[in-house]
Amino acid sequence: MLKDTTEIRVRFNEIDSMGILWHGHYIKYFEDGRESFGRAYNLGYLDVYEDHGFLIPIVKIDCNYKRPVKYNDPVMLETTFVNSPAAKIIFEYKLYHADSKEVYATGRSEQVFLNKQHQLQLTVPDFFQHWKERWDVLSLK
Repeated sequence: MLKDTTEIRVRFNEIDSMGILWHGHYIKYFEDGRESFGRAYNLGYLDVYEDHGFLIPIVKIDCNYKRPVKYNDPVMLETTFVNSPAAKIIFEYKLYHADSKEVYATGRSEQVFLNKQHQLQLTVPDFFQHWKERWDVLSLK
């Protein structure tokens, strides 16, 4: 299972008047997780676009809120790659307290491949198939 874990710093301007993280920032943190994963495994947005000619927009994302994040909470985000035979990049997320490991939220996102003319690619691009082989994720479910 390929995963990346990154520390999240909750900034003061991200909390609401009740002192908790505004719900929309969870989705932004998921993007932080995708970017950290991309840096760790050479699957960043610009790597895919500039090196291989594909856009990878989000087509589905969800977040299951379990408990509120408070300002100054030490927060970690785990981003896990989910293998699929479809021409998609799927990640699952777990946002949790760094010390107690209590889960704040979980989520999942799906990205598709578009060529530079914004046409949906229905087959797995060669570079992504090679990426999967390189990281030995083809047998992961």
